[in-house]
Amino acid sequence: MESALYGAGGFFVRAAPAEHFRTSALASPLFAGALATLLLRLDEALDHPARLDLVDVGAGRGELLLGILAALPADVRSRVAAVGVERAPRPASLPGVVGWAGTPPTGVTGLLVATEWLDNVPLDLVEIDEDGQPRYLSEDLTPSGEPIDTTDVAWLDRWWPVRDLPPGARAEIGRPRDLAWAAAVAGVERGLALAVDYGHTLGERPLFGTLTGFRDGREVAPVADGSCDLTVSVSLDSLEHDLLLDQRQALHLLGVDGRRPPLPLASSDPAGYVRALARAGAAAELTDPAGLGGHRWVMRWV
Repeated sequence: MESALYGAGGFFVRAAPAEHFRTSALASPLFAGALATLLLRLDEALDHPARLDLVDVGAGRGELLLGILAALPADVRSRVAAVGVERAPRPASLPGVVGWAGTPPTGVTGLLVATEWLDNVPLDLVEIDEDGQPRYLSEDLTPSGEPIDTTDVAWLDRWWPVRDLPPGARAEIGRPRDLAWAAAVAGVERGLALAVDYGHTLGERPLFGTLTGFRDGREVAPVADGSCDLTVSVSLDSLEHDLLLDQRQALHLLGVDGRRPPLPLASSDPAGYVRALARAGAAAELTDPAGLGGHRWVMRWV
């Protein structure tokens, strides 16, 4: 998974995510606007620091950062130090106002956001054998026979108990994601770390795992050759957090909802009604509990 996504010729090194799948950050400017609202509230809580950091981990080609900056008032935007974190090289078209790094920075005062990053942090998968024992899966998704490392056993015992699972069931060891998230959070001195992703919690783990692939906007068989995105849903509750919200709840708190505009507006201001209707449609997509609205917001304050 590491090689297929981030190695030489890996999917995320050579491909722009926007060409292959739709995320909240790419679906509508409303998402960036909501995060801009969150950043403004955070700025106030931090007593308006001289430098307000905005870090996007798994930044793609910088689309979300540019959207947030565009939605901020000029006086706040002038204090924002925006940095995209990505394994791919800096996009040639990215304005100089946005910094670029290969790893999350330290000393952050402000907001660190990771939108659909953790589902692409490589991890190991295991399958239960006929004796009820978990075995690592090989690259071709067949059991390797290799015994499970003691640290992975401990993670499974705590977060994905396998002792009662039937043969053929799979589990996904989220420990590398816990560590990656903890390292990103550790870089925040004052402020908020926010991960937005799809996943599950204890008691709702999928019986046969969630590994899948995406290419050109379609779900495809997961093949570890760099030709497609490889994604595994996140064990959200194992991540260090203070609050866990559905995206629908979070966006409602930030002023985004999919309610239709009042019908009389169509008569008094037809153009305004059409704009409001388009906004409501975009908001409905972002807050649909069966789609993007079912994503979770993992929040950690520092």
